[in-house]
Amino acid sequence: MNYQDTVDYLYSRLPMFQRIGAPAMKYNLDNTIKLMEALANPHKAVKTIHVAGTNGKGSSSHMIASVLQEAGYKTGLYTSPHLKSFTERIRVNGIEIREDAVVEFVKNYKDAIEEIKPSFFEITFVMAMDYFRNEMADYAVIEVGMGGRLDSTNIIHPEICMVTNISFDHQQFLGNTLPVIAGEKAGIFKPGVPAVVSEYQDKVAKVFETKANELGCPISIASKQYFSEQAAGERINIFNNDKLYLEGLKPDLKGSYQEANIIGTIALIDQLNSRVEIEISKEQMRRGLEDVTNNTGLKGRWQVLLEKPLTITDTGHNEAGIKEIIKNFTRVNFDNLHIVWGMVNDKDVNDILTLLPTDAEYYFVQANVPRAMSVERLVTEAKEVGLQGKSYESVMDGYEAAQENANPDDMIFIGGSTFVVAEIEGL
Repeated sequence: MNYQDTVDYLYSRLPMFQRIGAPAMKYNLDNTIKLMEALANPHKAVKTIHVAGTNGKGSSSHMIASVLQEAGYKTGLYTSPHLKSFTERIRVNGIEIREDAVVEFVKNYKDAIEEIKPSFFEITFVMAMDYFRNEMADYAVIEVGMGGRLDSTNIIHPEICMVTNISFDHQQFLGNTLPVIAGEKAGIFKPGVPAVVSEYQDKVAKVFETKANELGCPISIASKQYFSEQAAGERINIFNNDKLYLEGLKPDLKGSYQEANIIGTIALIDQLNSRVEIEISKEQMRRGLEDVTNNTGLKGRWQVLLEKPLTITDTGHNEAGIKEIIKNFTRVNFDNLHIVWGMVNDKDVNDILTLLPTDAEYYFVQANVPRAMSVERLVTEAKEVGLQGKSYESVMDGYEAAQENANPDDMIFIGGSTFVVAEIEGL
C-alpha cells in the first residue's frame, strides 16, 4: 500500500471517535497493552510528559514541546485530532511523521492490527510511541485523548504530568459532575511523579490534592503561585510569588484563555528543572512560549486568517471553551459580527447556543463527517434561542457568503467544532 492506501485503511478498518462518536470508544487499556507488547513496548524507551484537561491541553502540549525544543531536546509531540493531515498527530521537533514511516508501520504490524482490532486512536498512539523510539526522541509530550484514567495514553509512566482545567465535556463517558470528571483526569497521576494543575478551581481542587496524597505525588497548583499582568502592547509580565519572573513576554498564541496555559507550562518547566535531570533557562522558556506556532505547527487557536475583514477561527467547542471565545470578542474592535457556525451531534447544543451573541449574523454549516450535527437541526435549535441566519451546504459555502457580506471593518468568526475549522481552505 502507498500512503493514501494506508491512511484509507486506518480510517476504514479502525473506528474513529472524532468521526462517528461513541461506537468508536474502547474505554480501557487492554488493546493498547497488547499492541505495545507486540512492538516490544516502545512507550518504555522514551521519557514522556503527560497532559490532560478539558480545555487547553492541546495548546499546553504544544507550548511544552516548543520550550523543550528551544532548550535543545529532541522532542516528540502526540496530539489529536488533526485538522488537515493525519501526520499532524505525530511530530518530532515540529516536523510531522514521514508518510513512508506511516506506511512501514502499518505494513509491519498489520497482522497485529487485524488480530487485536484496536480503535483508530489506540493504533495512532502506539504508532507515535514507536516513531518516537525510532527517532530517539529525548522527550515526548503526550496529550490525553479523553479523560485520563482509562485513556489509551495512560499506559505511559511520565516524568511529570499536567491537568489544565476541568469543565463539562463528554459527560456520557466521564461523568455528570465536575468532581467526577476531575477524578477521571486525575487518573493520569502516578506514584511519586510530580503533577501540575494549571488552574485552581474550588469545586475540584480537593479531588486533585486527595489523589496526589494517595500516590505520594508532589503537586503544584500553578495559578496559586504564578500570575500574569498586561504589559505594553501584546506583552505580559509573569510573576512568581509576587516577584517578576518573565518580563515583557510576547506569546504568539493569542486569546485571553492562553494565559492560564502559559502559567501552567511555566510551572511545569520549573518543576522539571527542580525535580528531573533537565535544565531549561528562562530565556529558552521565553523563546519557546513566543514561537509555539513555528516550532510545533499548531493551528486553529484564535488564529487570524485575514486582517480586512478581521477573520478569526478557533477550535473551542465545549461550554467553557465557547465562553472564553466570547470573552475575546469583547476585546476586538469591529462594526458587525459574522459567525460561521457548525457543531457535532453529541453536544448539549442548547447550553452552547445560548452563550452566543444574538446581535451577530449567522452562517450555519455542517462539516463533512458522520458525527456532524445536521444543519437543519442546528438552524432550528438556533432560532429557538434567538440566533438568526441562513444555512449552507458546506463550511466553505458559509465562509464565502460571510466574506461577501462583511465590510472591511467587520469581523468574521469560524468555529463551533474542530471539523468546521478543519474544512477551511488555506488554513
